[in-house]
This record gives sequence, C-alpha cells and structure tokens, in this order.
Amino acid sequence: MEDRKKDVIRETDAEAIRLAKTLVRSARFGALAVIEPGTGAPLASRVGVATDVDGAPLILVSMLSAHTGAILADPRCSLLVGEPGRGDALAHPRLTLVCRAVRLERGSSGHANAERRYLNRNPKAKLYAGLGDFSIFRLEPERASLNGGFGKAYLLDRADLITAGPIVEALAASEQSALDHMNADHLDAIAVYAQHFAKSAGNGWTLTGFDADGMDLVAGDETCRVFFPSPLETADKLRHVLVDMAKAGRAADHA
Repeated sequence: MEDRKKDVIRETDAEAIRLAKTLVRSARFGALAVIEPGTGAPLASRVGVATDVDGAPLILVSMLSAHTGAILADPRCSLLVGEPGRGDALAHPRLTLVCRAVRLERGSSGHANAERRYLNRNPKAKLYAGLGDFSIFRLEPERASLNGGFGKAYLLDRADLITAGPIVEALAASEQSALDHMNADHLDAIAVYAQHFAKSAGNGWTLTGFDADGMDLVAGDETCRVFFPSPLETADKLRHVLVDMAKAGRAADHA
C-alpha cells in the first residue's frame, strides 16, 4: 500500500513549483481550514487572499470571526487555492498549503508592508481594513500539496514556495514606487505583459505586486501571473527586466 501511495506522487520539478507559485500568487480568495477550539473539529471558511513579497499568503480577517478565534487558539491551519473553470472542477489545478498563522501587529514594518500588498490586490477591503477588529495574518507555509489535475500530484516544501535573502526586503522597500510609476505612465507595457506573456485577454490591466520571480496583474476581478525570464538577483534589476520584456513582447507581436 505504501508503494502505491508513493507512485501517486510525482517528483517535484520546476514546472510543478511554477504552477504552485502561480496558484497562490493569482488567488483572490481561498478556503481556510482551522481547528475549532473546544471541539477539535475542522472548520473551513472562505477568506480573501494576497501574498507578501516572499510568497507567504496574507489574509485580513475580523477578530469576531470564528476562524480568527480558532487560529489565535491554535495557529495550525491550511489554505486551499485554485479556482475551477469549465467542466469537471476536479480536473483543474489546486494547491493546499499547510501553514502556521502569525498575526501582524499594527505599527510594525511587517504589518505596513503586508497591508499595502493586501490592499493593492483587494482594494475594496479599504472599507474595513482600518477598523479595530480587523487583523492581518501571515500564513507561514510549512509544506504544500499540489494537484495539477488527474494523475498530477506533488508534494512541496517551504523552500519551494518562499523566497529568501536580501532581495525580499529590498523589493519591499522599492516596490510601491515602481508600481505607481508603471500604473501611471506605462499601461501600454503592462498590457503587453498580460496579453503576450500571460496570454490573458481583455484590457485595463494594472500591476499589483512585484517579487523576485515575477509580477501580479489585475483587470477588474481577473488576475494573472507573469514570471520574469529568470529570478531577480537584486532589486535594481527590476527596471531593466521590465523594459526588456516590453520590447520583446512588442517585437514578437509584430513579427
């Protein structure tokens, strides 16, 4: 039986890691599973989702919610992301992250950056993000299970999902100014990123986040993920990569 179980799990490769990162970076919401205090029963709820610069999921939740009380009592939780499309819902990829929830204290640098990224992704949350009974939690991934569709199961660890190193802090410090500049002055380039690199239809795309691996875009309720040709080594490489990608996308579209 154990051998059969091992046979079901494929070897984790770069393609699987890329799909997993795409699912979590593209998510607007997810199913949060917690342990109900007192009973130990599983409790699942839908939550809005964004990601921190390093890739950790972020949630903004009311302290009055049952799932918030549960993760304060026991930080062990899991988050399921991945939206079903047409046809059989089980044929579409999804990712379950096994995490420990960490509440970010207001006034801390970590909270300010997380709130900024969360509201970039979920601007309607500005209506209640500042209320005293709402808190942001980082869900620190410990491992994950990726189902890429029938017969495509993978196990991932934290290092497969989370970016480490000085670039995380450097990008966090410079990210918002880069986003503001691109969204104000270079919507044409952003359209190239979405339409050429992500093969996403439609117009009105704007940027919501940069990280070492790529960028996140939205157009209304639609999201897409664009990866850089290779991960950034330093934050000051971002501008050069964006310029080169815009040129390459335009050239390919006019070839």
